[in-house]
Amino acid sequence: MYLNFLTKIKNARAAGRKTLRTGYGRMELAIAEELCQAGFLDKIELKGKPLKKELEIFLKGKRQIRGFKFFSKPSVKNYCGYRKLPSIKSGYGLLILSTSKGIKNGEMAKKEKVGGQLLFGVW
Repeated sequence: MYLNFLTKIKNARAAGRKTLRTGYGRMELAIAEELCQAGFLDKIELKGKPLKKELEIFLKGKRQIRGFKFFSKPSVKNYCGYRKLPSIKSGYGLLILSTSKGIKNGEMAKKEKVGGQLLFGVW
């Protein structure tokens, strides 16, 4: 689940690590790619054999991850249309949502006019 994945990233940053290895999942890969494009992560590599893939994440990004706000959890799922997407930290943060076209950030979802499940905000 992405909540555990994000907590691992936050803890690795707090511990001063430069790399992090975690289990592979399509959702985790898509979230890591969005964070990498936004400058929160340096780069991502897939390691291992086909049935035991791992994500190796290089954490030295341009922007520091200061915190997360989780909108959807396993018990509560929040959905939103593209017109009503919330801003994170007055536009300084990044909103990540799951749409019918895959994992998107808030800006891309507004451009493509798709809404979906709000996952989390990062700043």
